[in-house]
Amino acid sequence: MPLIFVPPEAVLAPPLYDCAGVFTVLGGANREGRDQAGCARRKLVRRQLKMAATVFRFVLRGWRTGVPPGCGLRRLSQTQGTPDYPGFLESVDEYRFVERLLPPTSIPKPPKHEHYPTPCGWQPPRDPPPNLPYFVRRSRMHNIPVYKDITHGNRQMTVIRKVEGDIWALQKDVEDFLSPLLGKTPITQVNEVTGTLRIKGYFDQQLKAWLLEKGF
Repeated sequence: MPLIFVPPEAVLAPPLYDCAGVFTVLGGANREGRDQAGCARRKLVRRQLKMAATVFRFVLRGWRTGVPPGCGLRRLSQTQGTPDYPGFLESVDEYRFVERLLPPTSIPKPPKHEHYPTPCGWQPPRDPPPNLPYFVRRSRMHNIPVYKDITHGNRQMTVIRKVEGDIWALQKDVEDFLSPLLGKTPITQVNEVTGTLRIKGYFDQQLKAWLLEKGF
């Protein structure tokens, strides 16, 4: 017969309280208090006996079946082997059909042409690049990064982006190029952090042709 373990909290009785929530001392002088204490003690004993019977039945069930309590799931998982998954075959020959459906991660380089500019007017940058203190890099669409910008409905600006190197030298060259066209020095704004040069007015076509002549 296996030994029955009864936890200490099931043996030690907690403080007893009467129905009104007033602490009752066992063995007090008041007869009514002693009756209430005896009733509470009998309830506690019945609760402890019920707990001990539950523990005994639990241990006895495991002793009869030969399986320790709480080990059923563990032993079941240990007896089961690796599931038999169906086999598979890796093939990379058909991946070319999948690549046609995937979007490209980057814009491919334009193909080489026999004559430039192309019918659409595009031409590549000069190789090697011009020997200047600044450099204007092409956009991701392989175009010169000169754009029109309008704000507040009437403020027209031309923006040159992707400027690297001495952006102040580019500002001076742009002013020297546009001054004869305007008859005065154009208003410009330099943002050295973002590599951006702004010119008041629309001069995108003139600046694109000018940068192409320089080899950008």
